[in-house]
Amino acid sequence: MTDSEAPPAKAPEGVSGAPALPQPVLEIASGYAFTGPALDLGALLWDGRCLPDVQIRIPLPMLNRHGLVAGATGTGKTKTLQLIAEQLSAQGVPVFLADVKGDVSGISAPGQENDKVWARAGEVRQEWTPAGFPCEFYALGGLGHGIPVRATITSFGPVLLSKVLQLNQTQEQSLGLIFHYADQKGLELVDLKDLRAVVTFLTSDEGKSELKGIGGLSTATAGVILRSLTAFEAQGMSPFFGEPEFDTSELSRVAGDGRGTVSVLELPAVQDKPQLFSTFLMWLLADLFHDLPEVGDVDKPKLVFFFDEAHLLFNGASKAFLDAITQTVRLIRSKGVGVFFVTQTPKDVPGDVLAQLGNRVQHALRAFTPDDQKALKSTVKTFPNSPYDLEEVLTALGTGEAVVTVLSEKGAPTPVAATRLRAPESLMGPVDPAALDRAVEQSPLYGRYAEAVDRESAYEKLTAREAAAAASSVPSASAPSSESASSRGRGRKGDGQDSSVVEQVVGSGVFKSLARSLGTQIGREITRSVFGTARRRR
Repeated sequence: MTDSEAPPAKAPEGVSGAPALPQPVLEIASGYAFTGPALDLGALLWDGRCLPDVQIRIPLPMLNRHGLVAGATGTGKTKTLQLIAEQLSAQGVPVFLADVKGDVSGISAPGQENDKVWARAGEVRQEWTPAGFPCEFYALGGLGHGIPVRATITSFGPVLLSKVLQLNQTQEQSLGLIFHYADQKGLELVDLKDLRAVVTFLTSDEGKSELKGIGGLSTATAGVILRSLTAFEAQGMSPFFGEPEFDTSELSRVAGDGRGTVSVLELPAVQDKPQLFSTFLMWLLADLFHDLPEVGDVDKPKLVFFFDEAHLLFNGASKAFLDAITQTVRLIRSKGVGVFFVTQTPKDVPGDVLAQLGNRVQHALRAFTPDDQKALKSTVKTFPNSPYDLEEVLTALGTGEAVVTVLSEKGAPTPVAATRLRAPESLMGPVDPAALDRAVEQSPLYGRYAEAVDRESAYEKLTAREAAAAASSVPSASAPSSESASSRGRGRKGDGQDSSVVEQVVGSGVFKSLARSLGTQIGREITRSVFGTARRRR
């Protein structure tokens, strides 16, 4: 049989009235007729009509191939995240959501019926049932509602910290040198005062020779780092760094009924610190990256991580930082983690990262200015060939509508499909603050992370060292000279110190730590990931 004699394409099973549908619609329907478990996004839009017989879906195993949710402000991106998150939870997949605007907490409560919800459900043939989902609520440093999420400076690492402090490449390299020194000497960098203490020591008369053999630290660069730390603290950033440090494995929890836990990180209290929260999200992802085991391809993801306001992460980023993001996104798939970047246009995401995002949900774009029109044309070029006039479609989409293309069960891109999205079944808005506080306080994690702890670390050790050095340089005026001489004879360590001073110095935390460091350097040195984040002992 020749190509011209080939039989007409058959309608996919389950699509009623298919023979009356145009050929492009049949091809789109075939592209989304998956046989395995999948998430239901909505119904196809074609020629101004909603076709509920053609359902647009994402195969569950393909959720760890990453994705992009994009669109102008007010087009429904947040509700799309909510829709995807609640279906993932229902299928036993834990989810992480960054709540920038403070309206995602409603996913924990059943949705409210109204005419708009029922109209949308009828249009897309959705059996809508109000439902809440198991949630944990977190807040950076405890600012706002939620269990405090903190990181130690050591764990955060020099690369991410340089991004937050807006250091240049030379300053970033010097900061890496400081971290390397602190690691080797057993000086734990828990909070900002620890880092300041180490930088100050390394530029002092006593400490400036410590780094000479490995590049040194210039006074000017140290001054920039110290000023940046001071400004950082002045903006109220101290609570984000410290202990107890958040264990990112908490994000992979499953509720007792088998549903995946939705971890909601509340960010409204730090909306004015976008660089901080975007970098903190990257820390969470990087920490997961080097703690989770390799699992390869799985039937469903171990975790799906939604990275909101993604453009803030990439603005002003160094090449090394972008390379690290690209590597993390590329490799974390094999650990069963899917990452969805959420932003306004695909051009906000670097090309190397965008190439890793196989699932796309593109909400409406505006074309009011020349820059808008340029962004629109760039967005259209990122989609596969399509029977749609995408420039026209993307500017005409309504709220809760999007252009979709995902990876099929075989890993091939599905046809581009304009879609009217389903309505979330949970509350589309924030829950009552009092109810949120009760949920946080009743969480089993609250007692573990609520209270900050300030243990002995680099600041205390270096302060003790300075005090011991000062004490050893002042002879005792009250003790008789013969007794002093006798004491020196009994306690001599080769430097003529009084035995009590020697005991104080040798017994201090810093000298014990330094001794351990010198004796077991390999055991003490911290293994670092592509971002320089520390591998913690769980």
